[in-house]
Amino acid sequence: MESLFRNSLGPTAWIILGLIPPAIFALYFLKLKRQPLEVPSTYLWHRVIEDLHVNSLWQRLRKSLLMFLQLLVVGLAILAVLRPGWQGESLQGEQFIFLVDNSASMSATDGENGRSRLDEAKARVSALVDQMESDMSAMIISFAEQPNVVQEFTNNRRQLHEALARIEPSAAQTDLTGALRLADGFANPGRVTIEDENAEYEVTEQRNIQLYILSDGRFAGVEDFSLGNLQPLFLPIGSLSAENVAITAFNTRQNEERPELRQAFVQLANFSTEDHSVVVELYLNDQLLDAAEVQVPAEAVASTTFNLLREAEGELRATIDPGNDFKDELGIDNTAYAVLENQRDSRVLLVTPGNNSLEAALTTDRAKRLAKVEKITPAELEGNAYQRESQTEYYDLIIFDQCVPKSMPQANTLFIGTMPPSDDWTKANDSESVVGPQIIDWQRSHALLSLLELGGIQIADANIVRPPLGGRVLVDSTDGPLVAIAPRDHYEDVAIGFEIIGKNAAGESTFNTDWPRKHSFPGFWLNVLDHFAGGSDDSQLANRPEKMVELKLSPTEENVEVILPDGSRQNVAVDDTGRLGFQDTEQLGVYDVLVGGRRAKQFAVNLFDRPESDVALRVRQEGEDSLNTVESLEIGYVDVAAQPAQTEIRREMWKPLLLLALFVLLLEWYIYNRRVYI
Repeated sequence: MESLFRNSLGPTAWIILGLIPPAIFALYFLKLKRQPLEVPSTYLWHRVIEDLHVNSLWQRLRKSLLMFLQLLVVGLAILAVLRPGWQGESLQGEQFIFLVDNSASMSATDGENGRSRLDEAKARVSALVDQMESDMSAMIISFAEQPNVVQEFTNNRRQLHEALARIEPSAAQTDLTGALRLADGFANPGRVTIEDENAEYEVTEQRNIQLYILSDGRFAGVEDFSLGNLQPLFLPIGSLSAENVAITAFNTRQNEERPELRQAFVQLANFSTEDHSVVVELYLNDQLLDAAEVQVPAEAVASTTFNLLREAEGELRATIDPGNDFKDELGIDNTAYAVLENQRDSRVLLVTPGNNSLEAALTTDRAKRLAKVEKITPAELEGNAYQRESQTEYYDLIIFDQCVPKSMPQANTLFIGTMPPSDDWTKANDSESVVGPQIIDWQRSHALLSLLELGGIQIADANIVRPPLGGRVLVDSTDGPLVAIAPRDHYEDVAIGFEIIGKNAAGESTFNTDWPRKHSFPGFWLNVLDHFAGGSDDSQLANRPEKMVELKLSPTEENVEVILPDGSRQNVAVDDTGRLGFQDTEQLGVYDVLVGGRRAKQFAVNLFDRPESDVALRVRQEGEDSLNTVESLEIGYVDVAAQPAQTEIRREMWKPLLLLALFVLLLEWYIYNRRVYI
């Protein structure tokens, strides 16, 4: 009742006001005055009796239009005194920018009556647009991975509503930075000044613009950004108690215990406060292969594996069923995709005059599962077989131990004790030799040095390795870099500045380092095989929505076409190196790459984004009563607090009601003077 009416009179005033309608009735009832007359019989008074009936109270009131108009005036006055109204949102200012988040988490269905968050955000913007006055203008920007200007500044509310309807949900992650920079371009134009009679005047109009950010806030703050004339308001969309179970990883790999099998690995995450059991189903080409029930602890992850035949091929799909007792708010992360191809053995070529330690490290059982290693001597680099295979991407990796080819091969390379025969490497290195360098630091985060301990390795002599532009140092010593890596087209080249086995003054082979005696030595070569060969199948990479996917095709391929998950087709081009870069990856699912109408490759795009799957609004505890509140946004040095669901403003109708009452009163006066229906 409080939200619809507000009482503004006291009891006495209401009593007086309530007596007015009966008084009007009474006045009309007492209007007809009759003279009492006694008669012996009413037989001859039929017409008089009929007249009495005609002039009865209700018959008279039926034709009294003035009385109804007067009662209507009183009714409108009473209604105006009750101040009927509703809660709404206010617009303060002249220009507005609405930033609407349409990232993956905005597909969560925790809105009113099961509506998605994106629909909730669009409805809220629509309500704000409805309150715009004629001198106000607004623009709409949607944002996820990339921003999109949906509607530029306009005061046409119909165009703004139509633009809102065009915003579609996406599977991309949230990045507010681009949208803020777009808004910044409209709100903070560059300052232009003119000089007049030794005085400088600014001619650029600077206006404050209200910036409405409608999002669930599932992203990190924006650093190094100045809002300037933007006046931000964060309107959180969603609930604090939303729950979700998601597939956060899905891939295939070879079974290490049974090489004749492959395994499908499925990782699940439970973003709720209670343990839940979900059923995981695995499909190959839409045929159910297997299913398993997995117990996922609260706010934790769990995983399961399925065995696959090595020769199996096709589209692999994993789905989860959270069950009827669990309200899973986000559905797009309940399905994951992978491509199962008939794998070929990765090929690695070792070119060495003889290095037993290196050969032993490359021929362990685990190394054999990662790649097939072939060996030749440096003299065979001149042979036709090497010349042909090194220029046709036959090898995934070529290791040059104490030797250098005449030209760089079409493959990843690793040089031991020598430098790549490339101008970039030659110009960067001046053959600086050092004796007894001590390793002081290495890139533990790089895949080649993962989980390795390189401290304490003794090295007799080495060459300092300085990578060309775009490269990075992997191992540093007291005298300079010893190991570096650099990109070359779509390959990578690694240079190790010291030999493992060298020659002494007498020309005899001798160890140049004690590294082969360390545990890190076989681990390093397993990392090399895993990085360059074992996991080199680009179709198995975890491709993300709206991220470019790079594939390797033959440079001579033409008529290349990509079929998207929804069945639409796009023609694409391959560059001179055979590299295919495909950017239109907004849809989740499996993409087919056709060459001349024949399927050449496939790749899958998955969400796999924990911040997007963790759909509950971020909570901040504040206040003495420790009530849960939504965490604010950090934009530059500004902390933008979350606004309540509705801005506290009440819109009332008492003014229109009083105007209507005045109109009815004038109408009653007109009817009275024209003697209409009275």
